[in-house]
Amino acid sequence: MADSNEMTINLVVLGRAQTGKSAAGNSLLGSSDFESRLCPSSVTTCCSLGRSGRILGLVRRNGSELALRVRVLDTPSHPHSALGKEQVRDMVRAALAQHFGEEGLHLALLVLRADLPLCPEESNDIVQLVQELLGPTWKDFTAVLLTHADKAEEAGYSEETYLHSASSTLLSLLNSVQHKYIFLNNQNSIIKEERNIVLRKLLDFIQKNNYQVLLKHSKE
Repeated sequence: MADSNEMTINLVVLGRAQTGKSAAGNSLLGSSDFESRLCPSSVTTCCSLGRSGRILGLVRRNGSELALRVRVLDTPSHPHSALGKEQVRDMVRAALAQHFGEEGLHLALLVLRADLPLCPEESNDIVQLVQELLGPTWKDFTAVLLTHADKAEEAGYSEETYLHSASSTLLSLLNSVQHKYIFLNNQNSIIKEERNIVLRKLLDFIQKNNYQVLLKHSKE
């Protein structure tokens, strides 16, 4: 939290290469802080922190409007085309401690592609990473971002029919994080109204978790 007229939420995006992690981070920030492009190898090779400006109209407390600030930590993919799994884990752990060590982390966002099936091995890989980073209460502090939702829409799937047809692996993961999930379109520039809808959902997840945070230095 900053001053009494502001609220800051701290997020980290995690996922495999080409899932749209960096693009999702840019959408949440309303910026182009993170490099995002199609590439046959992993684009992100280090952790970087992006910060939004003041966002108005989303948060009220005691009848007064608060300005929202969003901080997003972008991370290398897991697994990575040039880095080992342990390297990625240690790099992300150090960045979480550096950037969120004082204020804590509100949510880890697992970024998955809505237009590709989730396989058990892929799910196990990313869940293992989150467990190692966040500890035994990881499920309370994790949500799933399903990117490329526009492609699922083009194929005729609504959110309801998509989930009805989803793999048992994905449904099991969503169930384990108490159905905290958001569908996100991967258009070049997300419009302000769509961004606000996504941020409201994230704020709802954080509120239902009683604004608790994970302090990384206290977990070591």
